[in-house]
Amino acid sequence: PHKKEVLVKYSGGNPTNHFQGQIRFHGSDFSLEILNTSRQDGQLYEYSVSRGRVEEVQQIQLKVYEPVSHPSIQILSRELANGSCSIALNCTAERGDEVSYSWGSQDGGTSGPCSGNSSFLHLSYPLWNTSSACVCTAANPVSSRAVAFHPSRCSHE
Repeated sequence: PHKKEVLVKYSGGNPTNHFQGQIRFHGSDFSLEILNTSRQDGQLYEYSVSRGRVEEVQQIQLKVYEPVSHPSIQILSRELANGSCSIALNCTAERGDEVSYSWGSQDGGTSGPCSGNSSFLHLSYPLWNTSSACVCTAANPVSSRAVAFHPSRCSHE
């Protein structure tokens, strides 16, 4: 035997909410709002409509994601040689589900020395050009946060 919990039953134009305070049913568009969402809400839901002898069933998989926290940039290595500076950077966010990382320039460009699609970036620039910043973006399906790295004269700041 297969058991299901009925969240809302709509019959004769009247909704019956079996989880008052936990969910809200909107009769105007038949949407269901989960209040105070938690990880346990990430599961398979089923929506069924019965008309006489025919029943239509649709299943919806809900995923719950923790938003991404503000990322930080760590300098892994730094090397000064031949008038240029080489720096290895790592960008990480402490919290968040299914986080992806990307690098770009402060002006929004996605090519050039600041471009990358991982948490790591190897940056090499001439010592006289320390004005442009690289931006790391940590993102997931529900949020996005960014932090900038401003190159300085290959110092240990």
